[in-house]
Amino acid sequence: MDQITIKDVARLCGVGVSTVSRAINNHPDINEETRQKIMDTIRQYNYVPNNSARNLKRSDSRTIAVLIKGISNPFFADMIQVFEREIKKRKYSFVLQHVEEFEDEADVAIQLEKEKKLKGIVFLGGLSSHRQEKLEQLKVPFVISTVDDEKLSGNYTTVSVDNEKESCRMVDYLISCGHKKIALLSAGKQDASIGKLRFEGYRKALEEHGIPYDEELVIWSHEGLPTYSMENGYALTRELLETGKKFTCIYAVSDSIAIGACKALFDAGKRVPDDYSVAGFDGLPIAAYYEPSITTIRQPRKEMAEATIRLMFDLIKNKPVEKRQLFDGNLIEGQSTKRILEEWK
Repeated sequence: MDQITIKDVARLCGVGVSTVSRAINNHPDINEETRQKIMDTIRQYNYVPNNSARNLKRSDSRTIAVLIKGISNPFFADMIQVFEREIKKRKYSFVLQHVEEFEDEADVAIQLEKEKKLKGIVFLGGLSSHRQEKLEQLKVPFVISTVDDEKLSGNYTTVSVDNEKESCRMVDYLISCGHKKIALLSAGKQDASIGKLRFEGYRKALEEHGIPYDEELVIWSHEGLPTYSMENGYALTRELLETGKKFTCIYAVSDSIAIGACKALFDAGKRVPDDYSVAGFDGLPIAAYYEPSITTIRQPRKEMAEATIRLMFDLIKNKPVEKRQLFDGNLIEGQSTKRILEEWK
């Protein structure tokens, strides 16, 4: 079925259009079994419910689509502003498409291209394990931003920091401060993107220092809360404390998670960094103004966003580009970590 509509979804599920709309918008007044049936049908037929996607039918071909996975991640806010400014500066239309966590952004991109001609696509966040055969269906150039992927081939490029290397650098720093029992608040076990790379950096640093990897010190995100959120950091830290495992430091794979971790420690009657050190990743502005300020790896968001759009238009103009553009992160020592004495390790 080509270009399935909301009416088609309703007919296939034997419900009204308003019921489909309520399921898409997560309204509580709908039977869970019915909701699941509708969402399964949407996935099966690649229906794109977002209005901005359907509105592409009315736009011209001078359009760049930005697909963002993890819209709750505050790291992306500044980048989106740069995208919009730089795209409009070049007299192109800018369309922002939110991709739900259960959706495959490659499928969404393919559907967008079916609905209307695009000049290019930016994948912001999301998986690093895109299937080659899916992306080969895209007839326009694309840039994968904030996630590195050296395995793909085709008319694309990536812009990111080396997440594994920078994560390894953070853990190396924490070890240099005397910490050996470092707990990790990670993304989900199935994550094949940024979370996985930062986890691998954590493991690599431990190995390089001869510190045994302890899987009980890794707390994985669960479904139900946005991964890169303060709420998730709070929940993961509560779970960590309930295990009773001994640790001196928490390393969270994002600043938002780190701030949530601090709140959970405070609520448990603990002090940061006197009782536990806490470190994050990303270099969000809030990390510098939080009390205590968060030790973090700062990513050059503005420069990465500008490079993403510059490379996007180089690809559109068939200019030669490097397949991977890697930026260096900057380790920022905040007040949330401290050096510890030998007997505390």
